[in-house]
Amino acid sequence: MRVKRQIGQALFYVLVAVLLLYTLFPFYWAIVSSLRSGQALFSTDLIPTDPVWENYAAVFREQPFARNILNSVIVAVSVVALSLLLSLTAAYSLGRVRFRGRGFLLMVVLAVSMFPQVAVLSGLFELVRILGLYNSLTSLILSYLIFTLPFTVWVLATFMRELPKELEEAALVDGASPWVILTRVFLPLMWPAMVTTGLLAFIAAWNEFLFALTFTLSNEMRTVPVAIALITGASQYELPWGRVMAASVIVTVPLIVLVLIFQRRIVAGLTAGAVKG
Repeated sequence: MRVKRQIGQALFYVLVAVLLLYTLFPFYWAIVSSLRSGQALFSTDLIPTDPVWENYAAVFREQPFARNILNSVIVAVSVVALSLLLSLTAAYSLGRVRFRGRGFLLMVVLAVSMFPQVAVLSGLFELVRILGLYNSLTSLILSYLIFTLPFTVWVLATFMRELPKELEEAALVDGASPWVILTRVFLPLMWPAMVTTGLLAFIAAWNEFLFALTFTLSNEMRTVPVAIALITGASQYELPWGRVMAASVIVTVPLIVLVLIFQRRIVAGLTAGAVKG
């Protein structure tokens, strides 16, 4: 029995090691490649012998990459703020108020969140063109809400439905309005879910590529995924792999920092439903 348990533990550690290697090695190799230039990019050494920082400097020198990062920050933060504000009020209605068709409406919200982006691309393009928002950050904020809003509404409505009914009844007895109940009673309890859904919406907006490529035209309006994809070499035969990897490392670091800062609230938000169940 003891030998069987030890074999099980050994297999578990091997599985964890394989998963860590599979998930972390691509990012490690991106860092290694970003520190190489010229013929050294073809080397298979795991540790660069003569690291250079030229690729990081070239990314900012040869294109408006700082402006691209600022564009991504503005769009992602705006999308998260609007998604949480709108989804919080919608989640209260869908999670706490009983009305005919509530279940069907929740299913519609879930179905919309699964639409492929290409299915709504032409319709959104016409909307952006009619509103005169082409080649602006506002067009990206408007289009990104298409896939972040249904997701945040669904998650927050599910979380709000699990909150104790006694809290709402006590507030109603004291004469509180629905807005007071939402902001002063439920909101302090929902921070783990808010942080989790907000961070997932931020990552989705930060990494989005198709809408950003379609609705922006100039380098000054592009976000980082499009800017990285359009990095070119001095000629059509040159692949600037080192600069692409340097740019990828630069835009990945903020996401890692955010996850490390909010890791406790993320875990609390992801496990809240299981604890309440």
